[in-house]
Amino acid sequence: MRLIIFVVVLFFFCATAHSQDADQQFSEFNLSGHSKTGEKTWEVRGETADVLEDSVRLKNIDADLYGQEKVNLKAQTGNLNKSSGDMHLERDVVATTESGSRLTTDSLDWNRTSNLITTSDNVKIEQANIVATGTGAEANTDLKKARLKEEVQVEISSQDENKNLNRTVITCDGPLDIDYQNSMAVFNDNVVVKDERGQMSSNKMEVYFDSQTKSIVKIVAKGNVRIFRDGNESYSQAAVYTAVDKKMTLIGRPRLILYSEEGVLDNAAFGN
Repeated sequence: MRLIIFVVVLFFFCATAHSQDADQQFSEFNLSGHSKTGEKTWEVRGETADVLEDSVRLKNIDADLYGQEKVNLKAQTGNLNKSSGDMHLERDVVATTESGSRLTTDSLDWNRTSNLITTSDNVKIEQANIVATGTGAEANTDLKKARLKEEVQVEISSQDENKNLNRTVITCDGPLDIDYQNSMAVFNDNVVVKDERGQMSSNKMEVYFDSQTKSIVKIVAKGNVRIFRDGNESYSQAAVYTAVDKKMTLIGRPRLILYSEEGVLDNAAFGN
């Protein structure tokens, strides 16, 4: 069993400002937790700390979590479980990693054992030129992997070879699983991707990114694929888009509907 050691650095002791249900109250505090081998696993700084029987109630929190990548957590209020080291944070919660990823939400739970952060509130995750929003989330503390559960929207901004700014928006009912480490995301249920060239929808969509630029390099759409582009429509069971050659490959008895000024010009179905 891991040993949690609390180290309290007191700058002021508020003897006259005790909370009625608190055993002790400290201001300008510093708490830290260590593993059994003595390694620092977390550190919490803040304005006040009310020490209760099973927890420490915190205000104006500034915390650092130590792992493969250092993560900073900020919130207006929160609670720290004295035995497990788990934290619950509320109001203006912001998690920022050393590599620049940023998560914002209204409340957040950090589980020390699993090293996961979870929330049932609206959440935004920002990394480079990718902004993902949704309702409800579960993520590794370093934000390398994350799941947005419902009402998902992802906006990707990139520049083409002519330095023109392109904006792609992908929505789905959820969940969305993002793996930033492997530069891919999987969208589920009623997926729609839109950009200046048109729109594509499907039941499921896998999106692959360039690891450096974070621009889209490939999209694999699966199930009830429907594409609107240049005023025309296409339907298929699956489709693969590759950005390097801007090529769209339709798979599974594709059907094309071409329009002219007089109406439908061609409505053709093709084999595999």
